[in-house]
Amino acid sequence: MFVRRSKQRSCRLLFMPGDVDFALVPLLDQAAGQKPASDEDATVIKAVKDALAEQVSEVRASQRLTESAACLVASAQGRDRELERLLARQNRGSGAKPILELNMGHDLVKALAAAVGEKREADVADIAALLLDQAHILDGEVPADPAAFARRLNALVVRGLRG
Repeated sequence: MFVRRSKQRSCRLLFMPGDVDFALVPLLDQAAGQKPASDEDATVIKAVKDALAEQVSEVRASQRLTESAACLVASAQGRDRELERLLARQNRGSGAKPILELNMGHDLVKALAAAVGEKREADVADIAALLLDQAHILDGEVPADPAAFARRLNALVVRGLRG
């Protein structure tokens, strides 16, 4: 059933009979080849990178996300995110910045693209930070500043309810 649904979504599957070395997983993405981003996508990616320059090493369009707006991944040269968290708990982590991948088809990212197009810098910064915090939550972490996350989320919800 999983294989059939994956084929319907035009996903490629790789079956491995043994244990998977997570250091190789980022290399699989490189081997698959990333399709180039459109000009609009590149503009959004640059705006998010500028807004989050201190917190992420790179921002790119995701080829793996279908429902979530964003996710965090380790760089190709870096350690696995789970290993990085384990080492950080023991104060032995390098504190490597993650890569933020964006689902360019998600409604929140489309709203971000509209804000970038309309040159609403404050909204771009808020939505970019919200996407990063959501990616941290989905990765099992707590946002760096939970109070700021709640404030941004509440502001966007209230603005949406007012129409």
